[in-house]
Amino acid sequence: MKIVVIGATGGSGRAAVERLVAEGHEVTAFSRNADPLREISSSIRVLNGDVMNEEDLDRAIAGQDAVVVTLGISESALRVRLFGAAKTRDDVRSAGTRNVIRAMRRHGVQKLVVQTSFGVGETKTKLPFIYDLMFKMLLKQQIADTERQEEEVRASGLDWVLAQPVNLTDAVTEGPAFASAAGETRSMKISRREVGRFLAEAAQSSAFVGRSVALSSV
Repeated sequence: MKIVVIGATGGSGRAAVERLVAEGHEVTAFSRNADPLREISSSIRVLNGDVMNEEDLDRAIAGQDAVVVTLGISESALRVRLFGAAKTRDDVRSAGTRNVIRAMRRHGVQKLVVQTSFGVGETKTKLPFIYDLMFKMLLKQQIADTERQEEEVRASGLDWVLAQPVNLTDAVTEGPAFASAAGETRSMKISRREVGRFLAEAAQSSAFVGRSVALSSV
């Protein structure tokens, strides 16, 4: 398959790229600075671009079979909460995903997999108290944007999957993750490699189309 990963240099995005390449897919890695991903494999089509730029997205999405979105803000959560993001738009998740959806419609691409977060949308009431408090105190703006991002996906009319991982770690384990469309979890942590594996599988499968899937380590 031809699959593009939008936001490919983040931890989960890179893990998805690595997994897809290992499985032999034609992978396009899209990010503002995707050049470091060339070290993974010479077969990767690396595209530097801005998710807010229509022409950049057209180049990335035209001719693809599926799109994986792993947009986010890599800056300190405290800094973003107090002052806003310095290098990334505060609404990068919702606005960026909306732009991706528009590009997919222009080019007739139907399959969309989007990484959001456990504790928004259908799993909002399942969040443990301490994490709910952290969301409200430290991540309020980012969670609100993630809520809007999910709304964009649900209203897209595409064959979408929402991946909702719990707390992300850099552990070397790569799954498979415990994936639950009922919002169930086995723990409150999961490695980015496990998430990348799920994103790669969801891009190829119809198993979770139209569903929000909670992801946690077994």
